[in-house]
Amino acid sequence: MNYRKLGRTNFQISEIGYGAWGIGGVQWLGGTDDESLTALRRAIELGVNFIDTALAYGDGHSERLVGQVVRDAGRRIYVATKVPPKNQLWPARKGIGIESVFPYDYIVRCAEDSLRNLKLDAIDLLQLHVWNPEWIGREEWRRAFEDLKRGGKIRAAGLSLNDHDPDSGIEAIRTGLIDGVQAIYNIFDQGAAKNLFPLCIEENIGVLARVPLDEGGLTGKIDANTKFPTGDFREFYFRGGRKRQVAEHVAALRRDLSDGEDLAETALRFCISHPAVSSVIPGMRTVRHAESNTALSAQGPLPEETLAVLKRHAWDRNFYD
Repeated sequence: MNYRKLGRTNFQISEIGYGAWGIGGVQWLGGTDDESLTALRRAIELGVNFIDTALAYGDGHSERLVGQVVRDAGRRIYVATKVPPKNQLWPARKGIGIESVFPYDYIVRCAEDSLRNLKLDAIDLLQLHVWNPEWIGREEWRRAFEDLKRGGKIRAAGLSLNDHDPDSGIEAIRTGLIDGVQAIYNIFDQGAAKNLFPLCIEENIGVLARVPLDEGGLTGKIDANTKFPTGDFREFYFRGGRKRQVAEHVAALRRDLSDGEDLAETALRFCISHPAVSSVIPGMRTVRHAESNTALSAQGPLPEETLAVLKRHAWDRNFYD
């Protein structure tokens, strides 16, 4: 496993991290806690030392599982979590004031709730789970982050940027008040590389690349007939004719790649090929996924000629709507 510095922090984190949304037990269905715990432990055995979770993932269930494993790990594991919007709206809506989404007392209370779930001394990276650049001048989020750092409850602060809107974090980065950003970045959605990533390199801000497999679309295993459990998040994400669209785009992608290339492996290596990315955070609910994903670090970035091919497959759409 290779490690990268998370921006200006002193955290040396695994470039393949663990995205813990899938183990929350609510939005992603079909797994068990025992299976999740085994996969997470195996990922740590294989060098993963960074886990991204959130208070909203199963109403703290993901955090509780993560905390259980981290406390027993026997070595330093970095944990990031997120404060959910008080109004429960993902993504943040324009024109809604921060007092309805992230009032000061609410941010502090959620951080304390997460600490109780995790049963850790401090949160390494606390992120706001949505962001609206209209809030840039408000003191609520600024003071909450400052006071939580001063009180030793968090070590670093960041933002999880809205779906397909990486440029919404640019002004916040320039304030000097955040340490990291999390953004969607994958073969289909390459928007973060245009403006956000160069600024993060310039300002030494950590970057977490989320949704590297497009919620499963870039595994190459979804076609027009794929079925998901009733109530599973992917049932919504790939509704209507979207599975067919994904299959068509994946077929075109495969035609341009060399024979024998594993699409999921290529998708993850695409993310770590960008120098701005500190860690890519795929979900790993099984031991098989933990083993295959972590092995990619040793392969390193993709060749330039492959990256040139992949850049032609950017796809402008939003399946979260």
